[in-house]
Amino acid sequence: MGILDNFEKGLERVVNGAFAKAFKSGLQPLEVTAALRRELDTKAAVVSRERILVPNRFRVRLSASDYQRMSSLGPALIDEFTQLVQQHATAQHYAFAGGIDISLVEDASLSQGVVRIESENVKGEVTWAPVLDIGGKRYPITRSRTVIGRGSDADITLDDTGTSRAHIEILWDGKRAQLTDLGSTNGSKLNGQPVKKALLQPDSVIEIGRTRIVFRVLAQAAAEQRRESPR
Repeated sequence: MGILDNFEKGLERVVNGAFAKAFKSGLQPLEVTAALRRELDTKAAVVSRERILVPNRFRVRLSASDYQRMSSLGPALIDEFTQLVQQHATAQHYAFAGGIDISLVEDASLSQGVVRIESENVKGEVTWAPVLDIGGKRYPITRSRTVIGRGSDADITLDDTGTSRAHIEILWDGKRAQLTDLGSTNGSKLNGQPVKKALLQPDSVIEIGRTRIVFRVLAQAAAEQRRESPR
């Protein structure tokens, strides 16, 4: 399965349920992903035999109606776009000058269904943003310790009777993540194997009860870099 195939499945998770009606007409998210990939390939600059530099700041300009529909998805859609850019760059051995920064911009001069990508290289620090995909919903990891389970006092509460009240914890130190089973009744699995404690690699799959959790890490621009971004 190719990168675009994987990403299409990710977008299917994002636009299901309450958002499904938003994309029956007008510009589709997959059309934006194709435009972002083309922008990377078109702007790729060979700096040396080992380094091909591509833009890391992207402005996705949309018509008013397309902007309104896509903005309604919130950060989840931007996270998916960021992951696509990151994966495509890795596959093509591209390099970035800084963290990836993608934003949607409303452009009254554009007709519905038209997308225009503006990009540039911006040197800056990279912020590694860990997230958990659970049942089609994305949860940013914002604490050094995140407890997941059935209990109401868990940081992420699951509607799953197969999980313990405090089933697992995920520790994040800013660069690495660690998974620990908190003595759960039914145990936990990591990438299909029983686990008590282990480091989490990007795109790891955690299974507890009937719940499937995917751990991802997104390379994003630091907050200062995003604030300096022109609109």
